[in-house]
Amino acid sequence: MGQDKVRVAVVGAGRWAQVAHIPGWQRDPRVEVVALADSDADVAGEAGRRFGVGRVVTDYRELLDDPGIDVVDVATGNRAHFEISWAALEAGKHVLCEKPVHHDYRQTRRAAELARSKGLKTKLGFTFRYAPAVLYAKELIDAGFVGEPYIFNGYEQNSQWLDPSTPLRQVDADADPDVIQVSSIEGYGAPIIDIMHWWVDSPMTSAVGTMRNFVPERVVRDTGLMTRMNIDDGDMWIAEFESGALASIQSSFVTVGNFPGIEARVYGSEGAIVVRLVEEAGVCQTIRTASKGSVEFVEREIPQRFFPEGGRSTEPWPLLFYSNLCRDFADEILSGGPANQGDFGQGALVQETINTFERSFRERSWVTFPLEGPLESPLEGPLESLEEAR
Repeated sequence: MGQDKVRVAVVGAGRWAQVAHIPGWQRDPRVEVVALADSDADVAGEAGRRFGVGRVVTDYRELLDDPGIDVVDVATGNRAHFEISWAALEAGKHVLCEKPVHHDYRQTRRAAELARSKGLKTKLGFTFRYAPAVLYAKELIDAGFVGEPYIFNGYEQNSQWLDPSTPLRQVDADADPDVIQVSSIEGYGAPIIDIMHWWVDSPMTSAVGTMRNFVPERVVRDTGLMTRMNIDDGDMWIAEFESGALASIQSSFVTVGNFPGIEARVYGSEGAIVVRLVEEAGVCQTIRTASKGSVEFVEREIPQRFFPEGGRSTEPWPLLFYSNLCRDFADEILSGGPANQGDFGQGALVQETINTFERSFRERSWVTFPLEGPLESPLEGPLESLEEAR
């Protein structure tokens, strides 16, 4: 591309943008955050002052035609993700988007195809893929440390919403309270599903599982009212793979423990790896390994090359992991080569897995993967969600 600087506009300047996205970008000297957009002018202005970003707008559309912007970073609430991502790609921008791009994997795949057709790069906010411990584990797996992967166990669980007075952020106001809605497995399970596919590295063939609503009434952030929220705040799933490998996934809002509660375990013909991304004793990540010749798990030191400049496992996990994500995306864009991990294509795979899990629960049966036939609510076109998102 011949460029040496990546210029980013962050759309959505709330809490997660301020603890992860904006400082993650600004940590890389090759990156400049040139604009912020948020529908709340006060939030946008406060973020602009805090991070020294001079251009602040309330309508992201004002930024799309600016040739001085290379990347649009979508850090809004879920409902606007697809609209903004699609519009940014059509405008010729690379896109980083928090997950999910869309609740229907087919729409995410269409966005991935649009990006490919325009020679643009995309990336999902799969934060935990970029944890130094996870990157190190993937290198060990690729080097043959575990041999043939047999079993993967993935967990994303925490107790943030065990207390019903904790405000629930992502809410479908039109949901039928008599029908359980996908929530934990999509909002929190997606990152560990991503790691599952990445580490097992074989096509998934079928899945089965179940969802539960353990805490029926919660405070909704937007209204401040205690409301019947029939969401899956706990779930468990089993998946089968073409290689013969098996996997289990568990996600939850109501399991006592630290946040985040990511744990990924892989067991193979030669060895095993356990990565914990849990803040304990001032450290946000650990990796432990065992081999068939030495079955006791021992902790490994994570090589510094997997960290951003000056990074340590004692710093806050959102900044550490997101700094790696932003650095990786800048590497991919500046290189001009084909590399593009964790992109919208991977996002579509993860979303299709979530859609498969949901179908299994609705049908109370094993479901073949990849999916065939319509989902619960067939969609009509790439922009069907625009009015709802606005």
